[in-house]
Amino acid sequence: MGTVRARRNRDADWDVWPVADYLAENYRLLHPCDIGVIHHHAAVYRDYTPGSLARTLELGAGPNLYPLLLAGAASRRVDALEPSAANLRYLRRQLDEGPDASWRPFYALCRSLDPALPESCAEALRPVRVVPGSVDDVVPGTYDLASMNFVAESVTEDFEEFTRFCDAFVRAVRPGGRLLAAFMARMPSYRIGAGPVWPACPVDEDVLRVVFAPRTTGLRIDRVAKDPTLPEYGDTGILLLTAERPAGPGGHDSSSR
Repeated sequence: MGTVRARRNRDADWDVWPVADYLAENYRLLHPCDIGVIHHHAAVYRDYTPGSLARTLELGAGPNLYPLLLAGAASRRVDALEPSAANLRYLRRQLDEGPDASWRPFYALCRSLDPALPESCAEALRPVRVVPGSVDDVVPGTYDLASMNFVAESVTEDFEEFTRFCDAFVRAVRPGGRLLAAFMARMPSYRIGAGPVWPACPVDEDVLRVVFAPRTTGLRIDRVAKDPTLPEYGDTGILLLTAERPAGPGGHDSSSR
């Protein structure tokens, strides 16, 4: 028997991503793991004076609004880069018509941790610009801060492609720029609802250090315990990453490829 080829990002039809099922399983309630991620990310954004970040990136934004909400005080412009037609429709509707009521508990927690955030979810989303596109469309050095949540490890089974996505994520920020990310730990390819199996690349802390340590400085990896209130995706919890793109020669685009 021949070796089964790892599925890559292009092998999945992301335009039909099951938004309603995904939200129902993961974000219609504020789960313990969300509380852990929000506490971690809010601590990063609190480091910044309101409006001090000219432009930030949410890479592969998907339909998860809380990373966008968390940036609503520090960032003057948030680019929500997203390739999926289904996710783009959801994001645009949230901006045009106002966020679903289910996001209110998430935002209440965000604002309790960062009082600089505006009073309402809708106000916090005003800096957001929905940008159709993929990781290949990221222009290196564009952003002061880049955020990526549950993306690189959940779109491909190929470790080389996972590494390429992470490299593009690092290079998205200017030298000295901040990186903020969350990864599902050791998650195999997975199913949402009764739909198809989507590709994933199981990663752990050692893998993240192999990928990010040569490309960043100030690397820190924290963990959120596996959440029994979520569906069983085969993961072992969540890994949370903060780092900076090197400000010296290692921060130049030509030397980080």
